[in-house]
Parts: sequence; C-alpha cells; structure tokens
Amino acid sequence: MKVGILAGGQGSRLSEMTDRLPKPMIEIGGKPILWHIMNSYAQFGFNEFIVALGYKGAVIKDYFINFPYHSQSLVVHLDSGKIELLGRPREDWKVHLVDAGEDTQTGGRVKRLLQYAQGQPLMLTYGDGLANVDLHKLLRFHRKHGKAATVTAVRPPARFGGLQFKADRVRRFVEKPQIGEGWINGGFFILEPRVIDYIDDDQTVFEREPLERLAQDAELMAYKHEDFWQCMDTMRDVRLLEELWQDGKAPWKARRR
Repeated sequence: MKVGILAGGQGSRLSEMTDRLPKPMIEIGGKPILWHIMNSYAQFGFNEFIVALGYKGAVIKDYFINFPYHSQSLVVHLDSGKIELLGRPREDWKVHLVDAGEDTQTGGRVKRLLQYAQGQPLMLTYGDGLANVDLHKLLRFHRKHGKAATVTAVRPPARFGGLQFKADRVRRFVEKPQIGEGWINGGFFILEPRVIDYIDDDQTVFEREPLERLAQDAELMAYKHEDFWQCMDTMRDVRLLEELWQDGKAPWKARRR
C-alpha cells in the first residue's frame, strides 16, 4: 500500500523558517520532519511514498535527488569529478514527487495522490505531524469496517503543564498532558479509491466538504489513538520535538515492527 503525504502548504505560522524552506523540510535532529514521518511508516513495512508538492517543492526534490550523498560517506575525485559512494543508504524507499500546484488546496492534493495510487487504497498523512500510531492495527481496523475512509482521532496535547491539587498542595504535575475532552483530526488516514468522488476540484479543502460528506454518508470511521501525537505548527512545537529527539525520548522513533 502506498503512502501519500501532503507537503505543499506554506506553513505561515512558522514564517521565520518557512520563508526559505517548505515546512516538511524543517529539521528535527538533523533530518527533515518529512524524513521522520516516512521512517515511521517504513518501520511498519510501508516504503513507497507519493509526496504532493507545492510551496518550495524544488527544495524537497533536491533533497531526494541528492539523498545518497547526504546520508552516507563518499569520496570525491576532484581530478575527474567522479563521486564514489561508500555503502548504500539504509532507506530502501521509493519516492514519487508530484507537483500539485502551489495554490492547490488539500482536497486537490488528495485527489492527485489517489490518482497516483492507481485504484488501490491509500494511506495518507500530513507533512508536519508525528505520532506513534500502530499502523498495522490502523490497517486492520480499516479493513474490518469496510467503509470508504478512516481518520486517526487524537487528543491534542495541552499547551501548558497540568496541575492536580489536594487542597492547596500540588498532588501531581503533568508536563504537557493530553487534553481529556474532545478528539481532533490527527491525520494518518486510510482512503479507499472511491473517496476521489467526494473531491470536486483543486480548490476543495479536504477537511471540509469531502470529510463532512463522508461522515454524513456513514463512510468515515475514526481510529482512536490515545498515545503520542504532536503537530509542528509553531517554534515551540519545533523545540519540543527537538528536545524529545535529543533526549532519546522520541515516541515516533521507538516503535518497531
């Protein structure tokens, strides 16, 4: 099953970094968050990706074109210009880089990804969020219910540490707890080919009419994920993800097949 990744947004809330980089190329631990997302799928055996490009898509193209040179040791023969790679990249991924248009909305990008899936179901996620979703369990859930689409529902992390009291004494402090009420769209979708019929054109926002209509038609199911999920919308989010990685506490890295 192919994995579609939406990687074309402008990331305006991270303008201090996205004025020169597309958001999925912001680095965590020295590698773009896009690499981290792809690696989280590859750990479960999903290693063919279709990346929908838009804003500064050439930066993402250049990264993958030169991936072997950036990911391993090499010898440069200055007299001949020959480049000798020492070993092979660890990643055995196949990456389709699809120009979806800089002004295309998420629905238009999803439509292109479904077309590239060639009539097969498609895993889909955003290029700016990390989680430790068990993708095998997600796939079993999707196949069992037989509906057109599955979305992973998550509880958003709180912005501040949580306090639990006993009288005036702090009984428990929880750093960045998950909010106990309400679920939100966490990405990590699985879409059947017929979802394409719910998307009108390039100006369709996938999170509006298509998902709303799928829900109305009883064709949208939610896989509830109560463990780690974190989007990367602000510099604070970038710093949090970097700290988790540097401290060896990155949940998206820890899970293995």
